[in-house]
Amino acid sequence: MGALSNLFFKTVPKLHVALFRATGGVVGRKMGGVDMLLLTTTGRKSGLERTCPLLYIEDDHPNHSGSLIVVGSKGGDPKHPAWYLNLVAQPRVTVQVGRDVRPMRAEPIDDAGDKARLWARLLEVWPSYAQYQRKTRRAIPVIRLSPR
Repeated sequence: MGALSNLFFKTVPKLHVALFRATGGVVGRKMGGVDMLLLTTTGRKSGLERTCPLLYIEDDHPNHSGSLIVVGSKGGDPKHPAWYLNLVAQPRVTVQVGRDVRPMRAEPIDDAGDKARLWARLLEVWPSYAQYQRKTRRAIPVIRLSPR
């Protein structure tokens, strides 16, 4: 990753989180017309809380009522985002949508049919995910955040 990309991925999310929290999601709740949430994970090495803004959709499957779906794309980078590695190590996470803060459990979706169904919906919301997948050899993870 280039120096400019590295600066972007370190600086912009911190500013986004600060504005989102300060305004209860009034600022930062949407990006490009798409809903955003704040995901807080526990650092797998540091044990510290780490928060990042992510695009999300609601899971429309009746068996997953109240669940939210996020994607570990990192713009098609060859490495998974740190927040994804954190939630794999510790799936207990906190999610903020607007002013609503919820304890949730994160689970990467392994079922091919379920992932394909959600991937199609995610592409409708953010078509760039297809480009990100073409840029990398890794399978971009789709994660379900379920109420605890």
